[in-house]
Amino acid sequence: MTEVRAEKIKPYDDSRAKGSQVREMFDSIAPAYDFMNRAMTFGIDKLWRRRAVRAVADRSPRRILDVATGTGDLAIALARRIGGATVTGIDLSEGMIGIGRRKVADAGLDGRISLTTGDCLALPFDDGSFDAVTVAYGVRNFEHLDRGYDEMLRVLAPGGMLCVVELSTPVNPLVKPFYKLYTRAIIPALGRLVSKDVRAYSYLPESIAAVPQGEAMTALMEASGFTGARFRRMTFGVCTIYIAYKNVTNN
Repeated sequence: MTEVRAEKIKPYDDSRAKGSQVREMFDSIAPAYDFMNRAMTFGIDKLWRRRAVRAVADRSPRRILDVATGTGDLAIALARRIGGATVTGIDLSEGMIGIGRRKVADAGLDGRISLTTGDCLALPFDDGSFDAVTVAYGVRNFEHLDRGYDEMLRVLAPGGMLCVVELSTPVNPLVKPFYKLYTRAIIPALGRLVSKDVRAYSYLPESIAAVPQGEAMTALMEASGFTGARFRRMTFGVCTIYIAYKNVTNN
């Protein structure tokens, strides 16, 4: 498969693989990550997360994998909403996972949520291990997006559901100029104030612009073997929720 443009967008201007750069970036910004998420989205990211959790909960999964789990916000929301479900979160960044583990403990969910570091492109789980796989704001950071989808399909049980939440570029011509100003100027400036990693919040809008969106994203999912892929744009199109399934006939 032809490499998608998002894979060529890296946090830093050096020759290292994207995965190594992404790990370093998130280790660097981990202490400011939750604050920046709330500030950048004016708290609307909580609404997007609730919509995703509701969609997953409708399937009543018992075993959930949260890929690129970060500081564990989605994993915690899933465990709270879906009684009895166990959630496994995996992320490249030990810095992010460390914060996530503290949040899980504070929420009293240690027995139902397990967070671990690992490669999202080579998931350390057996085939068919999970009833649902989720990813929030993570797929644009994958070094190989098609390989990431291949792995998520592999660890899903037949009939399982994939739910991806990803930032996206508005399609409304009235909204796009304001969005461009906000993401290209204001967010990087805010990032420089609260984070030591100056480059991280310039990488953000670049990676959003480069990641496949809408029909292009669902086509990539289906090329990996998912079925019934669909999407819903949220808040003028600045975020998109994608849903797809592993057909019972998938191997």
